[in-house]
Amino acid sequence: MDIPRVSHLPPASHTRRAFVAAAASASMMSAAPQRPIRLGAPVFLDSDDPEELAQEHKSLGYSAAYCPDARSSDRERTETIRKAFSEADVTIAEVGAWKNMLDPDTEKRRDNLRYVIERLALAEAVGARCCVNIAGSYDPEVWFGPHPKNLTQEAFDATVENCRKVIDEVRPTRTKFSIEMMGWVWPDSPDAYLRLIRAVDREAFGVHIDVCNIINSPRRFYGNADLIRECFQKLGHWAVSCHAKDLAWEVELNVHFVEVIPGRGQVDYRAYLTELSRASVEAPLMIEHLKGPEEYLEASNYIRRVGSDIGVGFV
Repeated sequence: MDIPRVSHLPPASHTRRAFVAAAASASMMSAAPQRPIRLGAPVFLDSDDPEELAQEHKSLGYSAAYCPDARSSDRERTETIRKAFSEADVTIAEVGAWKNMLDPDTEKRRDNLRYVIERLALAEAVGARCCVNIAGSYDPEVWFGPHPKNLTQEAFDATVENCRKVIDEVRPTRTKFSIEMMGWVWPDSPDAYLRLIRAVDREAFGVHIDVCNIINSPRRFYGNADLIRECFQKLGHWAVSCHAKDLAWEVELNVHFVEVIPGRGQVDYRAYLTELSRASVEAPLMIEHLKGPEEYLEASNYIRRVGSDIGVGFV
């Protein structure tokens, strides 16, 4: 069944209250006390035992984690995961649900939504901070690729319906469903995310902050500290998890940014850690997209060093 267009959005009663709270939070952010940050990353232990995995995170100095492999229907394993990580004081930051919710093929889109629903159910079962995806793409070949329709009203309406469908199917109380900002998919800016929050109008809809994903112009690249501050001032009230990456400019005849290990690019981590430590809610910072333990160690060492320089601690 095709996703219907949203012609009229109901009044966002709970989000109006949240917007008032967020505005008050933003006005006080500059004076807010700093809190220790939960830092996390993948680990490379050859084990699927939840207790061993939780302890491996602790031994590496991580207090946040990506969810180990599991299915929501396996109640024994999900409860073991939840308990093991909770007892180790390692927050399960997120369950990834990387499927195209806007796939132009009706059957594929339906299957993808089923998968995303399962992943949100898993996040709820293990008590993760969130289940995260992106809105998707109308590109039939690349699930996250650019497409002329991706930033249309049709795509926005479909994204609202998809988010509602996923949330309403699971009705989570311990976790949130969130989507990342992207440079060519809704939401592509903090203001677009605010609009989406209002439209989805669900308590279980949260914000995932990945600043690198929306640095898509020289202005945003060189002004990324201001962009970081804008993200947290406008969206920090709903933040559930964040990604740690970095960007470098690969000089060509057109703009080409590439992801690099944190510390090797120009993302302002002084601003990032400062804003995250002052957010009104705790949102783990998760390193991603690196190649192995050595690169993750370099990234985590850099992030901790910046934190130490500006007086931001880690749990």
